[in-house]
Amino acid sequence: MTRRPIADHRRRVAAHLAGVARTETIPVSAALDHVTARPVHAPYSLPLFDNSAMDGFAVRAADVTAGASLPVFGRIYAGDNERRELPPGAAMAIMTGAPMPPGADAVVPVESTSETDDRVRFDGPVESGAFVRPAGDDVRAGELVVDAQTRLAPRHLGALAASGVPTVEVHRRPRVAVISTGSELIRPGRKPEAGQVFESNSLVLQSLSSKHGAQVNFVASARDDGDFETILTAACQDADLVLTSGGISMGEREPVRQSLGDHGWFGPIAMQPGGPQGLATWRETPVCCFPGNPVSIVVSFEVLLRDALRAISGRPPVPSSRARLAREVTSVPGKTQFLRGVANPDGTVSPIGGPGSHLAVTAAAADLLIEIEAEVTHLPAGAEVTTWPMT
Repeated sequence: MTRRPIADHRRRVAAHLAGVARTETIPVSAALDHVTARPVHAPYSLPLFDNSAMDGFAVRAADVTAGASLPVFGRIYAGDNERRELPPGAAMAIMTGAPMPPGADAVVPVESTSETDDRVRFDGPVESGAFVRPAGDDVRAGELVVDAQTRLAPRHLGALAASGVPTVEVHRRPRVAVISTGSELIRPGRKPEAGQVFESNSLVLQSLSSKHGAQVNFVASARDDGDFETILTAACQDADLVLTSGGISMGEREPVRQSLGDHGWFGPIAMQPGGPQGLATWRETPVCCFPGNPVSIVVSFEVLLRDALRAISGRPPVPSSRARLAREVTSVPGKTQFLRGVANPDGTVSPIGGPGSHLAVTAAAADLLIEIEAEVTHLPAGAEVTTWPMT
């Protein structure tokens, strides 16, 4: 049986999802963790006006000498919009953030003064520009606030809001629906009867999708005896992408392959675990079909879908690394193996657990995947391998 190469299938997955990518304009207040689709420039200079950096007295620096006193010609508070000019030989009390009065070129902090009977005495001279925040000191109108392809953190949102930007164009998070299949599946919390197993794949796919930039808005399970198409149709009503688990092998009851076989491609790829794969379209919605074993689900997502999904929401691919094996490994010829492993303090990596794709609890202890190329059957301790971080 001819197996599709991993690189080929990964390209096909990316092409299958290409039409999902789009942008949207959303309020800055709702933009946390989104990725900007284009640069954002300041509509105004920031600060908007010259203002005081301290509570104190606005003065002409030339009028201030040690021990001298000046009459206090009024008070200015933050938010005041009355523009009163400072007369020569006078001072005005001013609060932090309040606009500087025309004529003033410095602020003397209140702790360096003493005010009595509407006059203020200064402890020493002050330089022109002292404790004044000039207009445009942070950013000038038209300058860059946040560049394109920036994943918006709280600090970015603060800069956008402070600059007077109300909305931002971002890469829209794809809406993902998840369907697990299998008549044997039951929810955790129920007591299993003979032949039943706990359903975990939908939670894994939901968590992985959310972690890598998607918005999961539909999660369901389908039995093997006839309700899959109904659930799939419901999922497609408000989804950009549907992910399925199970039901794609060559058995008698394989609802995903049997329903979608004429609407896409199903077959093996040169990969273990996660050999059976499928790509289809239903109601004009792309569907990515994964095998049903728990470890196969994780490896299939991380290897085949993760970076394509990240690209849709504007996120960069997850980089691989190189490391040396702590012990020898053997591999099956003709298939790229993805061993679950851990990074050791000395920089080496060690496989953990066996090759079985059902070993969900064992796989949870891993923090990386160790890639063994398809033509390799044995690697000694110390051999260099490619590793991929696990989500």
